[in-house]
Amino acid sequence: MKQTKTSDPLCPCGSGRALAACCGRYLEGNASPPDAEALMRSRYTAYVLLKPDYLLASWHPDTRPATLDLAEPPVPKWLGLEVKRHAPLDTDHATVEFVARYKVGGRGHRLHECSRFERIDGRWYYRDGEFRGT
Repeated sequence: MKQTKTSDPLCPCGSGRALAACCGRYLEGNASPPDAEALMRSRYTAYVLLKPDYLLASWHPDTRPATLDLAEPPVPKWLGLEVKRHAPLDTDHATVEFVARYKVGGRGHRLHECSRFERIDGRWYYRDGEFRGT
């Protein structure tokens, strides 16, 4: 991972900012993502850093799985995130279209998804997503 001038690692979400100043503060519980795009980026970072508790806590209660084992083989090596579109639908609903690149067993893959997010009591949650072509 690249380093910033202060030797803080760069955030995996691709913002170009230090992890602590970007998604790290959300993963540590020091702040809540202000919008669906910030939540999407922080969830990608949680996958990269193997933070299942954060992923489960930011998953909508109606669609949240009971458990999430990120260390179960084969563990993907996440390579990058591209947010293609963030579309607020109203004050409490939004979609985020993204492409996440990763490798499993040396083979490259792309996850292209349009995710739905909902805000409940001022906090954003990932509801579900629709896969797009590769």
